[in-house]
Amino acid sequence: MSEKTKLNLEYVLNSSPRILFPYLQEPNELAQWFADDVNYHDGIYEFLWDNESHRARLVSVKENKSVKFKWLDDEPYYFEIEIVQDELTNDVALAITDYAKEEQLEDRKQIWNNSIGYLQRVIGA
Repeated sequence: MSEKTKLNLEYVLNSSPRILFPYLQEPNELAQWFADDVNYHDGIYEFLWDNESHRARLVSVKENKSVKFKWLDDEPYYFEIEIVQDELTNDVALAITDYAKEEQLEDRKQIWNNSIGYLQRVIGA
């Protein structure tokens, strides 16, 4: 397996952590912006994109702060979404950590850009 490069992205959202957080871990909410469909069974999330299934386990949850999913078929890689709130301005951002092969970095960034755009529309941000 070829090595993947760590990708860190940040998106400012006009929302509160309390409103945003369910969209990061609840299957129905994730399906509204992150994947075509999301199923959950026995601790495993199944993300469907273009009829292709990718399974992950939610390995870390910090209420109204962050979620971390570890891919079952792509060890040791994971993706993490963290809600970051500026203490002075109260601005809220999503910090994304993901991994992609070097030749797929730009495509992966564009996928995240599109997904966050969907999320903003869903939550009205």
